Amino acid sequence: MTRGNLARAVRELPTTAAKIRALAAQGQSRADIARALGIRYQHVRNVLVRDEEKKKTTEGTTPADAGTPGKIPVAPDGRVVLPPAITNALALKAGDVLFVRIHDGEIRLLTRGAVTRRVQALAREFLPQGVSLVDELLEDRRREVEAESEHG
Repeated sequence: MTRGNLARAVRELPTTAAKIRALAAQGQSRADIARALGIRYQHVRNVLVRDEEKKKTTEGTTPADAGTPGKIPVAPDGRVVLPPAITNALALKAGDVLFVRIHDGEIRLLTRGAVTRRVQALAREFLPQGVSLVDELLEDRRREVEAESEHG
């Protein structure tokens, strides 16, 4: 297929990234895609590499099943290293913090997002419907300021 034909084949697609994906799905090389769309090879590469990375982290490695593969050894100093399948599934990066708790003989590691969701769900259980803690806090602060200005 000629360069012009390739470009025409994906003309109706809304974004350059969508055009890149469509041409790659047809088996076109990165260089041919770049030439056909009149863009840099690096642009094509970046789109396709990001898609592959997303595919790896979402394909069969959800947090629920990422721990299924097996055993993790404990080092002599007590350290444990999480396998890449787990860190990828949770999108963990160096410096991220995990929260740990022991429950029924299990060690549970929680991401910051998981802890936040649990705390929010717990707080919702005890709040009446339609109550805004932010609005109540602001109202309390206004009253305190008014009281201070009257006495001050």
